[in-house]
Amino acid sequence: MIMKQLCRIFKQISLTDTLQASPRSFYTSTFKYREVVNRKEMLKSVPAVDEGAIGEKSIDVDSMIHKNVDTFPDFNTPNRLFNGVPFKNLPIFNIRVSKNNTIINLTDAKGLPKFIRSCGVEGFKNARKGTNIAAQATAVSIGTKAVENGYKTVRLTVRGLGPGRMAAIKGLQISGLEIVSITDNTRVSWNPPRPRKQRKL
Repeated sequence: MIMKQLCRIFKQISLTDTLQASPRSFYTSTFKYREVVNRKEMLKSVPAVDEGAIGEKSIDVDSMIHKNVDTFPDFNTPNRLFNGVPFKNLPIFNIRVSKNNTIINLTDAKGLPKFIRSCGVEGFKNARKGTNIAAQATAVSIGTKAVENGYKTVRLTVRGLGPGRMAAIKGLQISGLEIVSITDNTRVSWNPPRPRKQRKL
């Protein structure tokens, strides 16, 4: 009996609310107002994947040439002193960058390895090894180890394309090393394989 009276009261309340409320408040979804976006246009607007070469375009080389700055190597560079050490005797940091990992090793001027670190050794697993954060952490780790062992001024060689390219250089600077030169040894294929056919969407 009481339940029937309560049900009647609730029905009356709900009916009076619907009469006073505007019809717009009853719509729960706006499916017919949704904007239809072309999938190809949407994919074009997505930013390109970072290949690690973002910061390289920030330096204007032509403006540096006219200032007569000793930025580029010449015939006297191998014998030029950096903190009392000739350029040809400076230790070399080799940074090997790929899409999935970054490997950094320190060699002396003759090429004998001293230290080696990779993102996997540093504790990053699976897809995280290929990130710029992993590369920077690895570079800071091996850089501080090099500073502790007495290395102050070094040369860099970078090989490959990937997200950890610029991050590894930044990590070595953060660790306190003085970087004298950066050499890009990325291999270029003059007769590359045929690219994959374009994806049909």
